[in-house]
Amino acid sequence: MMTGGGTGGHINPAIAIADNIKDHDPSADITFVGTSKGMENRLVPRAGYPLEHIEIQGLKRSLSLSNIKTAYLTLTSVFRAKKLLKKYSPDLVVGTGGYVCYPLCRAAASLHIPTAVHESNAVPGLAVRMLSPYVDVIFTNFEEVSGYIKPKYRHKIIRVGNPGGRSHDITSCSEAKAKLGMDASTFSVLVYGGSLGADTINNAAAEYANKYLPSHKNVRLSHAAGVANYEEVKEKYGAAAQAENVELLDYIYDMPLRQAAADVIICRSGAMTTSEIAEAGRAAVFVPSPNVTDDQQYKNAKALADKDAALLIRDADFNAESMNEAINSLLGDGEKRRRLCENVKAFAVPDADERIYAELMKIAGEKR
Repeated sequence: MMTGGGTGGHINPAIAIADNIKDHDPSADITFVGTSKGMENRLVPRAGYPLEHIEIQGLKRSLSLSNIKTAYLTLTSVFRAKKLLKKYSPDLVVGTGGYVCYPLCRAAASLHIPTAVHESNAVPGLAVRMLSPYVDVIFTNFEEVSGYIKPKYRHKIIRVGNPGGRSHDITSCSEAKAKLGMDASTFSVLVYGGSLGADTINNAAAEYANKYLPSHKNVRLSHAAGVANYEEVKEKYGAAAQAENVELLDYIYDMPLRQAAADVIICRSGAMTTSEIAEAGRAAVFVPSPNVTDDQQYKNAKALADKDAALLIRDADFNAESMNEAINSLLGDGEKRRRLCENVKAFAVPDADERIYAELMKIAGEKR
């Protein structure tokens, strides 16, 4: 049984782990558990897996009457989770974060079912921290997670990276540029803010294209504005959208190729995005979203920036001027760019899927 929900950052790693188990054992019977309101209701069925529901909600960070209901649901949901576990009798339970993973993993551990959790971010969420005394193993993407887990439970931590890696899709920068019809000498800047876009990044890129790009003919700007924002952003670009060195897109369907071709990537810093850039080994300017619980994206970006593996600009400080400064600093300093690429590449774990699978089979076998 797999559990983790609410956002794609929790669900997609769970699907990747499930898919890899199926690749190894096509007869494996895998069921997901989520809430009735999360994104899992769209992503899990599309991936071909059945989905069960447990009623639970997140804790509000401010004083709220809803926290009383949250406390009640947290307690009662564990009992409901036990009923699901007795119905399915799973050999293994895996959680990938989000409050929905707490009741199933907690119940599984109490029933002595092999249980694991995976944390994609640099700072573990509340559910993972609460589960650390009970689960058999804690998979991590960032080394920094260990600092938030009590010392007596740190022996359970195994850094495996993020599941669903795409290292096999990555080609060299020159080859990627050739496939995209770019000259090898072109300085390629890739900008995106996620599938929905990001206003701060979109506005800065549009102004940069009008104010600074005309004097940099050797710089090519490829910008995915997001499907919902595309027309609005196109208006802000105006005539600049038609420039030879500008490519304005609504969505990027060939992301591994685009990342490989980029000399600089400017984007948000979700766990999956940082892992992708590490696998691609590209110089990145991270602009963390300020609207994420516990400021997770900033902490992800800072973990890399502190190791000289990326540049970090706060959302409030990101505009056309700071974007131009960041691009120029990397355009004019090939050694700095090379160093960022090399350092971020060291963060990648290309065989994350196989590491996770091997450890899951190990704990399942030991308990059996």
